[in-house]
Amino acid sequence: MNDNQSMTAPAPSGTDTQPKKPEEIYQKDQIEDMGSTTVRSDRGTIHCLTIAGQIEGHQLLPADNKTTKYEHVMPQLAAIEESEDIDGLLILLNTQGGDVEAGLAIAELIAGMSKPTVSLVLGGGHSIGVPLAVAAKMSMIAPSAAMTIHPVRLTGVVIGVPQTYNYFGKIQERIVRFVTENSHITREKFTELMLRTGELAADVGTVIYGDEAVSTGLIDRIGTLSDALTYLHGEIAKRRDS
Repeated sequence: MNDNQSMTAPAPSGTDTQPKKPEEIYQKDQIEDMGSTTVRSDRGTIHCLTIAGQIEGHQLLPADNKTTKYEHVMPQLAAIEESEDIDGLLILLNTQGGDVEAGLAIAELIAGMSKPTVSLVLGGGHSIGVPLAVAAKMSMIAPSAAMTIHPVRLTGVVIGVPQTYNYFGKIQERIVRFVTENSHITREKFTELMLRTGELAADVGTVIYGDEAVSTGLIDRIGTLSDALTYLHGEIAKRRDS
């Protein structure tokens, strides 16, 4: 072999030797780092955002907890609303709840978006996941999914003075107002579900499933992934025609 010749080993059978496109790398990083992805088609560009595990607020949760960090989600939502390339937002929810103020902050951003938005509750949309579910313009729930409605709880040291109870009452009122303003459930019904006794073994509140979430007016309709995408494509088409 002379200096101008080189030897290369053949690629293993079945191995893709083509370098990944920048778009493919970006999509992979989005899914791995942020639990989100953007999909483009002739019918429009949809951003899919996953809210899973526990909503993390100002305090860091243990490393082995599955969390959704509000400081990641909030700028994403702002970028989606401002982007000329994204036509709609699909929110996949499977959360046990978490920090009340962080959850409400994310929910308020979703509710304030002008673009078509749809939420799909899969598995569970518990606690502060309820405002997150109803924040979208269209809310859907899988038949097997569950939602837990209960009063505000606080862990750690609590000072047993009237001011503490007043503070709890104000936080709870924020949640009740947001949910009732962004869904079809009445204040009376939502409060009754929140304060029901005898259903949860170690808590006050109610667990409701797909059909009941719809019948009470909390969620708009039973739906699947294809239903959510069909709704978004329809709303995107309406905006294009207007």
